[in-house]
Amino acid sequence: MADTSAVLEDGRVRTGRDPGRRNTAVLVAFTAVTNLADGVVKMALPLLAARAGGSPGQVTGVALAISLPWLLVALHAGVLVDRVDRRRLLWVVNVLRLAAMVPLLAAAASGRLSLGLLAAAGAAVGVADVVASTAASALVPAAVPPAGRDRANAWMAGAETVFSEFAGPFVGGLLIALGAGYALGATWAAYAAAALVLLLLVGRFRAGTGAYGVGGTDRGGAPASPATTVNGQIAEGLRYLWRHRLLRSLSLILTVLSGTWGAWLALIPLYATRDMGLTPGEYGALLSALGTGGLLGAVTVTRLGRLLGRRRVMLADLFGTAAMAAVPALTADARAVAAAAFLGGLGGTLWTVNSRTVIQRAVPDAMLGRFSSANRMFAWGAMPLGAGLVGLLAELAGPRAAFGFFAVASVLTVPFFLRAAARDADALR
Repeated sequence: MADTSAVLEDGRVRTGRDPGRRNTAVLVAFTAVTNLADGVVKMALPLLAARAGGSPGQVTGVALAISLPWLLVALHAGVLVDRVDRRRLLWVVNVLRLAAMVPLLAAAASGRLSLGLLAAAGAAVGVADVVASTAASALVPAAVPPAGRDRANAWMAGAETVFSEFAGPFVGGLLIALGAGYALGATWAAYAAAALVLLLLVGRFRAGTGAYGVGGTDRGGAPASPATTVNGQIAEGLRYLWRHRLLRSLSLILTVLSGTWGAWLALIPLYATRDMGLTPGEYGALLSALGTGGLLGAVTVTRLGRLLGRRRVMLADLFGTAAMAAVPALTADARAVAAAAFLGGLGGTLWTVNSRTVIQRAVPDAMLGRFSSANRMFAWGAMPLGAGLVGLLAELAGPRAAFGFFAVASVLTVPFFLRAAARDADALR
């Protein structure tokens, strides 16, 4: 019978059931609740800025304050995640979220919401999101045994997609219709509930207490004497990413895929309304196809991995993302574009889950935060670049040509992936 004891923080051993399933449920619940609240914030703060009389540039600035931390502080967040207890860090960032909501609630109650306050609160929530996302992902290897990590990553990725991108904005719209206080108060309550959920986690969650200790050396060549300065540790994480052949390849591929997603999300609103002639309700149905595909991917990724193998499942995303961009380049038929969006959402989740599992197996626990933050910085940084480039291409050559450019870029990642997978076949099993 497998050992199901749990190691407590003082070194004592507590016997009982394997905590992996419980920790998975806790992490999924935490991810769902916080991403729901983040989705409400991303929708509500720019809308409140518009109601406060902000110009288009000012409203965009409030939205940018929420997302810009991924480019500005992601690498430093990774160092922080690798230096402290990751569960306690999640508590701290949730306190930051709660603190950011308090002055907003007070200002909403008095009718004195200002653009500066909205931008400051958005920046605080954005920084907290960067740290929390990095810490939660890095916490999985210590919280969940290897056999259960695919399932944990699948449900966490599904929760991120469904609650942040779809349920959050939908709920935010309903709450804003009732009043700013309702939206902000519900968000505060969600962050408070998420902090309480973390109390149910079982185990030790400081960096280096998992499969590798701090300063250890793994098969990827982690340095035996780690840097102690912040900049040194950032450089150490970036060097590890670049020197690990498979992880470097996956990160470069992800950069292209994320750029394609950023381009699609930026251009599809105009294309859907002008070229496809969709009503707002029909456009919402088109976006829901994206979320439905993502949810199906989260439900089926473990089974598909066992049936087809990790390599084939990840390869499917390259074709799914290419199809998502290629179909609107070829036709304005709403059903075809929705079907392609479904494939894109499905493939996106398949890639996210499997790449996280590969990273958690290949990267030392003591470096997991820095590596994950660097990897996500490239991915999130590529999205605004893709959005900017697709706008330029659409101006010069039209929307269909712009979609076609990114479809070709996605297809070109296929031979690159196949070569990387052939070299490191064992890592993708």
